[in-house]
Amino acid sequence: MNLRSLCLLLILPIVAHADDWPQFLGPQRDGVSKETGILKNWPKDGPPVAFQKPVGEGFSGPVVAGGKLIVFHRVGAEEIVACWDAQSGKALWSFAYPTQYQDGLGKGDGPRSTPTIDNQRVLTLGAEGKLHCLQLNDGKALWSRDLTKDYAVPQSFFGVGTSPLVIDGRVLINVGGKKAGIVAFSLEDGSELWRATGDAASYASPIVYRGNDKPQAIFFTREGAVILDPAKGEVLFQKRWRARYAASVNAATPLLLGDRVFFSTCYETGALILKLGKKIEDAWSGEEVMDSHYNTAVVFDGHLYGYHGRQEAKPGLRCVDLKTMKVKWGQDRFGCGSMLLVDGRIISLLETGEMLLIEPTPEKYREVARFSAFEAPPCRAQIGLADGRLYARDEKTLRCWDMRGAK
Repeated sequence: MNLRSLCLLLILPIVAHADDWPQFLGPQRDGVSKETGILKNWPKDGPPVAFQKPVGEGFSGPVVAGGKLIVFHRVGAEEIVACWDAQSGKALWSFAYPTQYQDGLGKGDGPRSTPTIDNQRVLTLGAEGKLHCLQLNDGKALWSRDLTKDYAVPQSFFGVGTSPLVIDGRVLINVGGKKAGIVAFSLEDGSELWRATGDAASYASPIVYRGNDKPQAIFFTREGAVILDPAKGEVLFQKRWRARYAASVNAATPLLLGDRVFFSTCYETGALILKLGKKIEDAWSGEEVMDSHYNTAVVFDGHLYGYHGRQEAKPGLRCVDLKTMKVKWGQDRFGCGSMLLVDGRIISLLETGEMLLIEPTPEKYREVARFSAFEAPPCRAQIGLADGRLYARDEKTLRCWDMRGAK
């Protein structure tokens, strides 16, 4: 190999691979982007808008991979998977199928689950439990499953809301069927590989821990914490962690803290930390520290930042010391919001449509900037960031902001 070829090999990975946001809560499902060079302050009206697009109903978050933006929404009687160019917003392809979902509690009829992009495939899970696998480059349907029908899943409060997790060619989902609480499907053809537990489905999404010789899949089902072997479905650990009454949900996604995992829920239940490894055991629990209803917290410099309290009661924003599990500060009645951490700043979109830039520090709450980002709340979809662009939506519009400040 000559010197020129070697230099190209060294340069190409840096040029060709942007920091994608390919699934719920980003690359590692922890709400963290490793990008740098992001604006540390914003103009009064927010960062420059790169483009905006009309969208339909739904609380499904935008995802990005390979320069393609995927948005999952509902227009009329169809659930639609739309693919746009992530830089310009130009339409590339769309895939639509009929839906009859009607929310029994009036909380919207669009999809809740955020798509997952893996190995040039797009996985979407609709509000009725219809799972589709599409090609990323052209939207061609590769396979589909009707999970509600196939596994006789009883109707939940707000339809299906968990996001698929792909581990080593297996698609893992908290389906919620009888004797099929968690099911693994082949990414290749959608065939069932294994099923485990009888746990009902939650609105939390699973994550993966790779700190051992073998990966461990971590679920927060309707019943509580479940940790299993993603290859065979063997349950390694199970602990009930849910409210004592039926009218409750587990909705915040588990969060890895090194070799520990943090679970949090409301309804007089609270938070739980498990120590991971070949032996899994309780490490801490408490009700009054960080009771997250559905937004997942983020970790920065040994501290947990997240929303505490039920959505209906306007939760507070808190900072918690992870060594002592003591609350360092709290902003009461702050409201719910999705958040991500990037370049030493927290970006959060409140349900009200306000976008915030926060400096995470245990000393006190430091709000750097705030602007009105949307006009049609509630904004409940998780925000995403890829290649210096921030993507967020309400019930009518998706907007993309240039977070590096280009005009």
